[in-house]
Amino acid sequence: MPHRPPSLLVKAIFFIAFLLAGAGSWAQLPTKGSGAASAVVTTPHVRAELIAHAPQGIEPGQPLWLGLQITHQPEWHTYWKNPGDSGLPIEMAWTLPAGLDAGEIAWPLPKKIPIGTLANYGYEGTVLLPVPVTVASTFAPKALSNDATVRLHATWLVCRKECIPEEGDFTLTIPARSTTAMHGAAFDAALAAQPRPVAGQDSQARIEGGTLQLSVQGLPEALRGKTLEMFPETPEVIENAAAWTQAWKGAVWTAEVPLSAQRSNSPDPMPVVLAADGQGYRAELKVLGAWPAVAAAAAVSPALEAALKANAAAAPPGPPATTPAPAATLAAALLGALLGGLLLNLMPCVFPVLAIKVVGFAQHGQDRRAHRLSGIAYTAGVVLSFLALGALMLGLRAAGEAIGWGFQLQSPAVVAGLAALFTLIALNLAGVFEFGHFLPSSVASLQARHPVADSFLTGVLAVAVASPCTAPFMGASLGLTATLPGPQALAVFAVLGLGLALPYLAAAFVPAVARALPRPGAWMDTLRKFMAFPMLATVVWLVWVLGQQSGIDGAGALLILLVALGMVAWALSLAGTARRFMAPVSVLALALLAWTFAPHITSVAAAPTSTATTSTTGAQWQAWTPGAAEQLIASGRPVFVDFTAAWCVTCQYNKKTTLADAGVQADFAAKNVALLRADWTRRDPAITAALAQLGRSGVPVYVLHAPGKAPVVFSEILGEAELRAAVAAL
Repeated sequence: MPHRPPSLLVKAIFFIAFLLAGAGSWAQLPTKGSGAASAVVTTPHVRAELIAHAPQGIEPGQPLWLGLQITHQPEWHTYWKNPGDSGLPIEMAWTLPAGLDAGEIAWPLPKKIPIGTLANYGYEGTVLLPVPVTVASTFAPKALSNDATVRLHATWLVCRKECIPEEGDFTLTIPARSTTAMHGAAFDAALAAQPRPVAGQDSQARIEGGTLQLSVQGLPEALRGKTLEMFPETPEVIENAAAWTQAWKGAVWTAEVPLSAQRSNSPDPMPVVLAADGQGYRAELKVLGAWPAVAAAAAVSPALEAALKANAAAAPPGPPATTPAPAATLAAALLGALLGGLLLNLMPCVFPVLAIKVVGFAQHGQDRRAHRLSGIAYTAGVVLSFLALGALMLGLRAAGEAIGWGFQLQSPAVVAGLAALFTLIALNLAGVFEFGHFLPSSVASLQARHPVADSFLTGVLAVAVASPCTAPFMGASLGLTATLPGPQALAVFAVLGLGLALPYLAAAFVPAVARALPRPGAWMDTLRKFMAFPMLATVVWLVWVLGQQSGIDGAGALLILLVALGMVAWALSLAGTARRFMAPVSVLALALLAWTFAPHITSVAAAPTSTATTSTTGAQWQAWTPGAAEQLIASGRPVFVDFTAAWCVTCQYNKKTTLADAGVQADFAAKNVALLRADWTRRDPAITAALAQLGRSGVPVYVLHAPGKAPVVFSEILGEAELRAAVAAL
């Protein structure tokens, strides 16, 4: 049988599976605060896993450790018990069987994370937070399974420039009468990184004006003469980012540290951690002298607190009403969609479609009628698929689901299915197997008997893998579809599909393209095998996508199954005794591997959630409340809203720099701008809804409202020049 691209049956099977898997995954898209409990929670910023260490099983008097292991994406970090100038510490709430009692987190040594004029204390890379568990004599494992199930609800704040509050529910089953020591090395390393207690009893912190004079005794002799890092365990005591001095006086380490102008704590004793060469030492300093008066804490009035509680109880607003777009706006959106679809052909995610279409063009040779039918069918498949995806996205948005374009690749099952399909296509194009060798001739020849249907399904396949790549070209047009009536929104999606298919449609109807193709010959086999490489490149991309969703374990599991799938395809293409022996063995191996590793692939990342509270600082700032900005604008006064949070590093940086600038403050005063601060430090549905209306999901967000003008939304790093220019234009 001559070589040909994957059969019509294979594409049809994928099409049905794609719809079924997609429908199931879209119906179960994670929402804020939801997510199935497991030992692993993956977000776009961290991978968190609940692990255990019980080398002698769960027995009274024997060591039992639980721990949350967090692996951060590059440039992201979470926080220590004292987060520093901004941030929130990681918190854990345990649900344990009777007879088990969890202790406090054995915090490993943190690192200082300076950001502008601020300094935080936290963790990057991978960190394990171990928790000791006491086993009482009354502990009894489950009668049938002889194990113990532990549950953890953890919350953490993960930051880069922006800060995202996240949480996860974890469940772990531990054998009670057998060894659990797989993660022993990780626990040993975490406990070794825990600060060691200092033996000296005469260490002290003397208060002298606005500074602390520290004196620490009992440190190891090997540290003498070295420069030490210092981490105060009590937050809001010292100026974390300020310069301070230190010196050794024989065996005594001394330092002079400035007190914070916003100090709100007065510890006695004062616990500190000193560190050098990756090892920490903890000392409790006796405080000598009287602490100065603390800074006034921000208060919330009873009326405002009652209003916030009422807002929290209120249901979130429904989707905005849609209104027809002006003709010029709709025309611009349609033109943007057409250009975006054309440019999409240059994106790497379209390589698999390019491979299939190029081989198809070569097979048709000089048959102009076949070219035209193929082009029309392919265009129909692309346009109808874009319409179907657009209708589904608009329907889910109308039902209250928060989803984005390209949402089909948010499903690990769909990603794995695409990877499997493209692996088979690549192996087929490379000549590893032929579909005709293990399919009945009537089935294998479906493609030849139904070329139009084959081209249509190729268009469906194009949309399945290419639509996520439209975002760079289609941001404005696709964003507009959320506010357009259904027919106008679907017109944008249809024109987007037309742009993607237009080059192939034009080639099908331009005779010069057909004349430029060489006549069928040996070169077609070389071209076919060469086109296997874009397919394999797409498989690499899909494995990477799955790794972002399910972690490295999910990506590794998918690779294992793809190898097993390739072996099945090869075994089924054999003949005689070799096929009778190898085919059952390979199919059984694939089934066993799928049963073992499929859960790693299809595990869905838990969605991050947010927490917030309300506070105000500065006499000229007012607390944001729902409707406050609208009332001020209606009175003719411009309004600047600062959506902020205490744990947001960028928020605090902007607050101390641009927003504190004398020139900016003078411009605000000159224009009589009302300043509102929406504090999202703790969960606040009203602020969350306001952010969603601005198309944002995190802080900082800065918005300038003026009567009769569209709101101006500024960048996260608030620039003095852009802010002053916008205020001057009022």
